[in-house]
Amino acid sequence: MIITTGFKDLLIIQNKDFKDQRGYFKELLRENQLNKKFPFVVMSFSKKNVIRGLHIQNKNSQGKFVSVIKGKIFDVVLDLRKNSITFGKIFTSILSENNKKSIYIPPGFAHGICGLEKENYITYSCTKYRDAKNERGIIYNDKELNIKWPTKKATLSSKDKDNLSFAEYKRKFL
Repeated sequence: MIITTGFKDLLIIQNKDFKDQRGYFKELLRENQLNKKFPFVVMSFSKKNVIRGLHIQNKNSQGKFVSVIKGKIFDVVLDLRKNSITFGKIFTSILSENNKKSIYIPPGFAHGICGLEKENYITYSCTKYRDAKNERGIIYNDKELNIKWPTKKATLSSKDKDNLSFAEYKRKFL
């Protein structure tokens, strides 16, 4: 089932699973539901309180289909599409193995996550390949964005600690 969000093309997908005494089988992605191709699939592992993001590729921007295989995450997207009525707005959701929700994030959004359980395994199916020279980041705790992250003990990569403020990002790239 596809759930609209109020952001153009940003969708929550309620996945189906089929359980029996052996375990379960879960459908994550049906390209025919979204009418998108996903040539690049990656996986990440994050511990509790790890924040990744907010990441975007300025050129060759990717659409992303994000699913949690194990664990639970606080998922954040920021609309950076200049002509969008939701430009500069944040959308948050909880994705988990148990709630069976995934999110499709269209190109033009910055994306971040926070691990909520001890172990969090996340898959990203992307509409374009990674373009490292065009990767950018916006600092997770930017005051203008006022994101209510569910941790006070954030663990960040050194790269994410150096992310730009939202104002700097707009000035340099929009």
